[in-house]
Amino acid sequence: MAAVEAVGRAVAQVPAWRGGFGRLWTAAVVSRFGDSLRGAALPLLAASLTSDPMLIALVTACGFLPWLLFGLLGGAVADRVDQRRAMWAVDLVRGALVAAFAVAVALGHASIGLLIALAFALTSLQTLFDNAATALLPALVPQPALGRANARLMTGQQIAGGFLAAPLVPLLLAAGAGVPYAADAASYVLAAALVASLRAAAPDRPARAPGSTLRGEIAEGLRTLWADRALRALCVATTLCNIGMGALIATLVLHITGWLHSGHGGYAAAITAYGAGSVAGGLLTQRLARRLGRMRSVLLAGVVQTGCLAAMGSVRQLWVSIAAMAVFGLMGMVWNVNQVTLMQERSPEAMLGRTSAAFRTLAVAGAPLGAVMGGAAASSWGLNTPALLASGLFLAAVGALIPALTS
Repeated sequence: MAAVEAVGRAVAQVPAWRGGFGRLWTAAVVSRFGDSLRGAALPLLAASLTSDPMLIALVTACGFLPWLLFGLLGGAVADRVDQRRAMWAVDLVRGALVAAFAVAVALGHASIGLLIALAFALTSLQTLFDNAATALLPALVPQPALGRANARLMTGQQIAGGFLAAPLVPLLLAAGAGVPYAADAASYVLAAALVASLRAAAPDRPARAPGSTLRGEIAEGLRTLWADRALRALCVATTLCNIGMGALIATLVLHITGWLHSGHGGYAAAITAYGAGSVAGGLLTQRLARRLGRMRSVLLAGVVQTGCLAAMGSVRQLWVSIAAMAVFGLMGMVWNVNQVTLMQERSPEAMLGRTSAAFRTLAVAGAPLGAVMGGAAASSWGLNTPALLASGLFLAAVGALIPALTS
């Protein structure tokens, strides 16, 4: 399943493109491409339907709420079922939902209520899909290749979503209001076909005890996560970072256009720099992991990101923010790849869905909280303060990681 590559004195395994991993990678990239088309078109559609900021915010909030409601359940189900089948079945359902939405938009029947319902339904299904995908990858590539496999998956998704999809949205909208959503629906169907073609062996799962319940299995996943000192520290740190990210993302357009007076062009440049940095991070992350180890790589990423946020919040120059966003994106990819790989390496195989779900649910909860905090800080103390608030939260995350370095 993997090729062997000599790197310096070390020998590292890299995932082979032929076979299961190549198809999973293609499915992930195609799906992200479609999601990005929808994600870029939806705000424009929402703004055309209402000028009420609260209603538009509700569409975004429904992208987080299902993780809080169903994230743990999705992980428990992912550990009970065939992950491959769960993934392609979920993608077919999501494809049907988005196709129906595309028809509604094309016929002029879209509404904010329909947008909210769609966002809630898609994210609810995502709670099962994402946890199943995390648990499936170790069945396709050997453990020494997991880091490179995760890096290639995330880098491919970043390129597809950040650089290929967004420029196409105006062209697709010119062809018809429902076309971006029809393309997203098609991407789900193609991804489902690719995943369905995989031949992955199901992990060895111990027989469930008589009377075992989903509630008990969820609790077991939470206990497993909390008992591992490294994963516990990483979960706390990631939650703190997500609070900071929520504060930054919710107010970044105001930071660039208001505090820096750089207009929409400056905002676009900052977002592009972040995407480019993320791609570079995908190429760098394994080199850092080999030199420093995974947990130290995450720690380094947190330290550098703290500095980037502090620079953004204190230096009133657009070029500083653009450079900071590029480095921030690079180190964010280093953090994300190593975080997922550590989860896959340290979790018991039969419980990976549940520990992953516990981790994600706790971490995702930070983003909406951070968005509220960022908005309050910007309103009360200035448009640069969310970046400084995020810097403080990232610094606290670094502190939370230090005890885990010996794990």
